Amino acid sequence: MERERTFQSLRDEMVDSQIVARGVRNPRLLDALRHVPRHEFVPPDYRYSAYADGPLPIGNGQTISQPYIVALMTELLELKGNEVVLEIGTGSGYQAAVLSELVKEVHTVERHAALARIAHDTLSSLGYDNIHIHIGDGSNGLEEFAPYDGILVTAAAPAAPQPLLDQLADGACLVIPVGGHGNQSLECWRRMGERCDCENILSVAFVPLIGDKGWKE
Repeated sequence: MERERTFQSLRDEMVDSQIVARGVRNPRLLDALRHVPRHEFVPPDYRYSAYADGPLPIGNGQTISQPYIVALMTELLELKGNEVVLEIGTGSGYQAAVLSELVKEVHTVERHAALARIAHDTLSSLGYDNIHIHIGDGSNGLEEFAPYDGILVTAAAPAAPQPLLDQLADGACLVIPVGGHGNQSLECWRRMGERCDCENILSVAFVPLIGDKGWKE
């Protein structure tokens, strides 16, 4: 019990000092970030670093994103509560857990089967039952369940993949880092009928999106 109170205190401090202080204001999102146990989504050696202001390694050359970036990317989707969303790059499952608190259903695609299994076990143990994990090439999206009311990509592509733009519902957003290794721009694409408009948000650094419409391995 004391351990859980410690983690809750660290979560609250993370939200106040890293996220609210940087301008994220969506109350539903802030509640989700205070609720999702981020420490459960990192390797045991990093549990007490889970709420620090930065990314952490999770294995297979992948990372769990900085809390502020998770919050910002999620806020950009402008979620209301009844959406079906797509995440590309399941990783630890933390971003999917945050999304699942805000929407009806989450589909998430991971190319590393080992990470997908770990994420599945973690999410299941925490009772998340509206998240569906798929193993495959996320750069092509997941056409089977399209269109999506939001798409979030947690790895950097050379350009916004056309299949992801095509799988957006009208009015929905694709949030994706775009650019070369180690230095990218976070882009927010919104579908407006047959047109997709792009807004550059800020500079970021993500692992590369490997796949048919991403970078070659």
